[in-house]
Amino acid sequence: MTTFGIIGAGNIGSQVARAAIAAGYDVVISNSRGPETLADLVADLGPKARAATAVEAAEAADIAVVTVPLKAYDAVPVEPLAGKIVIDTNNYYFERDGHIAALDNGLDTVSSMLQRHLVNSKVAKGFNHIKSDDITTDGAPAGSENRRALATSSDFEEAAEFVNGFYDAIGFDTVNVGPLSESWRVERDQPAYVVRQNKQELIENLTKATRATA
Repeated sequence: MTTFGIIGAGNIGSQVARAAIAAGYDVVISNSRGPETLADLVADLGPKARAATAVEAAEAADIAVVTVPLKAYDAVPVEPLAGKIVIDTNNYYFERDGHIAALDNGLDTVSSMLQRHLVNSKVAKGFNHIKSDDITTDGAPAGSENRRALATSSDFEEAAEFVNGFYDAIGFDTVNVGPLSESWRVERDQPAYVVRQNKQELIENLTKATRATA
């Protein structure tokens, strides 16, 4: 059975955990405060989930999810995630993370930063432009009229394909934005950010995106 290792147990992490369990995966989930603080969440998630440290979650992961504040991305364990697909849900909020000039000036992307940190992993963007509660409530069977769509991007085809398949399994269509250098199109304040959209609408919103310039 494939295991999701989830690094970050906030709103997005806990909802991705629920979605993964519903899709048949085991989950090992961690936060920055220690596994003992996750007892209530794990009890709610059920027998297919357990709490661990971030390193243990990374080691247990067949697929990893990084869902921590951007300012903490460089604390994500590197070696245990080597060779693994890592779904990055992170967003840049300068009010929380402090100003990062390369992001302010449109010279970098959040997920590209994580990919450089996890140099031997295969990072794919996912779940950064959907409200957490919608992850487990707004999905629909494949072929449903007006099915909601979510975007992914990756420098690795197999990583993007995994996210595509996982999205589909939990009720969403997918639009592949391309490499991580294009993932800014679904970042904060862009037309595709945290709005309900079907596949065609998402494609249109991606083309409307405008980027800050240095």
